[in-house]
Amino acid sequence: MRVLAFRHGPHENLGWICNALEAHGIAYDYAGSDTAVEEARLHDAGALIFLGGVMSANDNLPFIRREIEHIRAAIVRGQPVLGICLGAQLIAKALGARVFKNAIAEIGWAPITFTNAAQRDPLFADLPPSETVFHWHGDTFDLPDGAELLASSAVSRHQAFRLGDRVYGLQFHLEVTPDMIAQWCAEDAACGDACEVKDPIDPTAHSVQSGELARLVFNRWCSLVNNRVE
Repeated sequence: MRVLAFRHGPHENLGWICNALEAHGIAYDYAGSDTAVEEARLHDAGALIFLGGVMSANDNLPFIRREIEHIRAAIVRGQPVLGICLGAQLIAKALGARVFKNAIAEIGWAPITFTNAAQRDPLFADLPPSETVFHWHGDTFDLPDGAELLASSAVSRHQAFRLGDRVYGLQFHLEVTPDMIAQWCAEDAACGDACEVKDPIDPTAHSVQSGELARLVFNRWCSLVNNRVE
């Protein structure tokens, strides 16, 4: 089985998700934003993953429009879909929800709180009430109709959601490794979003605990994908 991951920049990658995929014997390919993806690759994928990016789900760009259509088609086909940050916003938009500028850009390590629904969720059941995870976003979204809210933060109510049993959106970056965070900070240092952060971002500050959470959640997601395909 093979998963297709949509990336929107050279340093947007699967991070900790790779470990889970490899542990479950799931191969993966990346699809870039510069070229369209053949229909056969979309149909044959065991699941689709939509990663983050510096652009907005509201941008009138060809690949943004294509990916929104890919998400809609995958949901109709019953494929598992996972969206992270921009990817979660694309899922929300594909489902008819509003994507808009958040009151505060959320960048760096900050806690999320899990909802009661998360305690019954296949990915987030039996976790502590709160976990500290990495964030890097300026936009947020309304909860899509029919979706269950799974997590919130102090400045972004909609941090994670599930639609049905196959579609997940995570606003926070659970996939990031310390090396990825360091690279993002280095790229952004000159004039980007990080200039709004009062204190320097330490890529390793909560990386051990966050890595353990990522291993648990993404291994559960891979089990879900395998079970859907069998």
